[in-house]
Amino acid sequence: MNPITVFLTVACLAVGAGLGATGHLYSGVAVAIVAIVIASALKMANTWQKFVILRAGKLRGVKGPGLFLIIPVIDRVVAVIDERIQTTAFGAEAALTKDTVPVNVDAIIFWFVHDAQKAALNITNYREAIDRVSQTSLREMIGSSMLAALLSERGAADEFLRGEIARKTADWGISVKSVEIRDVAIPVALQDAMSRQAQAEREKQARVILGSAEAAIAGKFVEAAMTYADHPAALQLRAMNIIYETTKERGATILIPTSMVDSLNPVVALALTGRDVASQNANGPRPPSPTR
Repeated sequence: MNPITVFLTVACLAVGAGLGATGHLYSGVAVAIVAIVIASALKMANTWQKFVILRAGKLRGVKGPGLFLIIPVIDRVVAVIDERIQTTAFGAEAALTKDTVPVNVDAIIFWFVHDAQKAALNITNYREAIDRVSQTSLREMIGSSMLAALLSERGAADEFLRGEIARKTADWGISVKSVEIRDVAIPVALQDAMSRQAQAEREKQARVILGSAEAAIAGKFVEAAMTYADHPAALQLRAMNIIYETTKERGATILIPTSMVDSLNPVVALALTGRDVASQNANGPRPPSPTR
């Protein structure tokens, strides 16, 4: 009973009791009867509720929200429908995928009643029916899907389930807002096998990348060798730089073989450099750059 009905009923009973106490017995009884009628006839529906009313077993209509009156005894409220968004958790245990892998899937559905009359009259218990239909649709979806697709394409699976459940519940006045798969559990042995497979794929990719890097480095070495072959002085200067880089570390003792020092003799590099300078002088000085 809603607060307004309770207040009016109590007020009428109090007035009736007061009239009876003052000697107006018939008036008090009449007011008490009015209180009983108000208690059974005045109804109030909240803004999210719809009341389905039958009159003598036939549909009278759907009332709400707000205050409304019914005829006591003749009219009867058979259902109070909540039109807010509802959530129902459901799942499937040991369901076989298309590639015969047993999985446990947990999901949740968000739905609401858009037609209170159908929800009250077309099905006995629409909440229980939503749960059963969701479980059945989930098992059908798992049976028609490969494990890889079920794990990687969650969005497509959610949309498929939403469409299937909405199609089956449309005649009940129920709309499905969304379906979300929360978890897909697979056997531990299969998890280990998939982990090893993923590790092998990553190792294969790493080796391919390493091979590509080696090929690129080899190409750069070939270019460097060709440059050094055309310019021996550049090779000698590079050798001097290598010796400098290896000896500039403080507090370290580095042993260099004599043969390596002889092969990287800086004197030869200077001689080659002097030969290049002499060749340039023999060819004549470069013309001066024009001034602006």
